[in-house]
Amino acid sequence: MAAKNGTAKKVTPKKRIAKKRIAKKAIAKKATTKKRATKKPYVPKVTPELRARARKILGRLERAYPDWGPTLEFADPLQLLVATILAAQARDERINEVTRTVVFPKYRTAADYVAVEVGALERDLVPTGFFRQKAKAVKGAALGIVERFGGEVPRDMEGLTSLRGVGRKTASIVLANAFGVPAIAVDRHVARVAGRLRLSRQADPDKIEQDLRAVFEEEDWVKATWNLVLHGRRICTPTPKCPDCPVIDLCPYPRKTKA
Repeated sequence: MAAKNGTAKKVTPKKRIAKKRIAKKAIAKKATTKKRATKKPYVPKVTPELRARARKILGRLERAYPDWGPTLEFADPLQLLVATILAAQARDERINEVTRTVVFPKYRTAADYVAVEVGALERDLVPTGFFRQKAKAVKGAALGIVERFGGEVPRDMEGLTSLRGVGRKTASIVLANAFGVPAIAVDRHVARVAGRLRLSRQADPDKIEQDLRAVFEEEDWVKATWNLVLHGRRICTPTPKCPDCPVIDLCPYPRKTKA
């Protein structure tokens, strides 16, 4: 390449190496994009026997947990959305205390969360843990609601997951419990219990969700979510209490037995 003064522009070895790296990255990115585009969608493999066992499991869990249902307190879709964001890595009881006494009385609309300074919101959220990240997530979601949805929480998965800090789990909880839309939310409890009961053999939450949607009837999706959540919290904990399990005879999870 000629410089303005007519002399050839010297390319140093360092620049040559940098150009090669950029070219390699571009090729790799193009290959990854092509691979993703051609990747086959996940299709759950469900048998009639698995569906029948799932029905039995859900029936027993429902009898064992007659109090199944949302454990976060809320009066409208916005409150449920905010509470669910705050509930990450925190106990629902703690979140209910903070939202009941501090957050919900002070912030009544999405515009209220947008208007408050992030530092002030952080101070209100300190008891929830990870308060800086949660304050940014709440403000970001509220901003999206105000700017793109006229101040109203969207009623569909696409709209909800377009908001900052809102993934499929949070969106599913809001859809099911604020709008009555059939949905399955996969949190750590649901993932653990579904795996142990072999209702899903997947590790990815999205694939677990697809498996559970396939094994349970649509009318039971919300019920299944909360029963699996409660079972994971009370019995099928990281160290499971198998002797107290109401579905132990339907569970293939390997258990240590006394000799």
